[in-house]
Parts: sequence; C-alpha cells; structure tokens
Amino acid sequence: MSRTIETLVRQHRDCDSAIEQVEASVRAKDWNAAAAAFACLEAALQGNFNTEEQRLFPAFEQAMGFSNGPTAVMRHEHDEVRGLLDNAREWLELQDISALAAELDTLVVLLQQHNVKEENVLFPMCQAQVRGLDALLADASPGAAT
Repeated sequence: MSRTIETLVRQHRDCDSAIEQVEASVRAKDWNAAAAAFACLEAALQGNFNTEEQRLFPAFEQAMGFSNGPTAVMRHEHDEVRGLLDNAREWLELQDISALAAELDTLVVLLQQHNVKEENVLFPMCQAQVRGLDALLADASPGAAT
C-alpha cells in the first residue's frame, strides 16, 4: 500500500475516533467537551475531503480521462456528510441529545459505507492508475492530512 493510501486510511480512522469522542461527550452531557470534539470532527473530515477533492480525485480523473465515475459519487457523498454535519451542529447547539444521537448514528453509517468504497474500490484504482501517487500528497500540509 502506498504512503498516500495509508495516509488517507489513517484520516478515515481519525474521523472515526473523533465521532466516538463526540458521542462520549454527549452521553456524559458534557456540552463543552462535545462542542470541542465536534470541532475536531469537522476539521478532520474537512481535511480529508480537501485532500481527496483537491488532490487525489483530480489526479485520478486526469489519469482515467473522465470525471463522472467513482469520484463523482464520492464527492456527492462528501456533500451528504457535510449536510449531516450541519444538522448535527444545530442539534448540538440546542443540546438535543436524542436528535443529535440520531444524526450522529446516520453520519456513522454513511461514513462507514463511504470509507469501505474508497478504501476497497477507489483507492486501489488510484494506486493502479495514478503515476507518482505518493508524490501527489507529499507536499500536503500536516493540517490537511489529519
């Protein structure tokens, strides 16, 4: 597995951990900790999405000669995640445990399904098709890689 793919998979796991922190803080009704954990979650997801959307996906699309394939699906799912984050942020601000828990559950399921597709389908395709894949993200800032 290339360093690039390892980095992206690690980003996925960091996002999973961030969601767990939000959920634990909400269960404890520690709203300050929940807000801080949620900010970390948003930053982790946005960093991952930026890395994929600004670097990986364009390189794959150029290598393949089209942009309406798997990367279009992944971008759409990124947008769905962003929408769920917006909803969750509102429930967090209202301190509505039930609504927030339901939103986070939906987010977890969507991210699990999304990450399986990226890690088992798209990333191997990128590894096979994109020349210089590791160099592609070598200059990514540390903030973009978490």
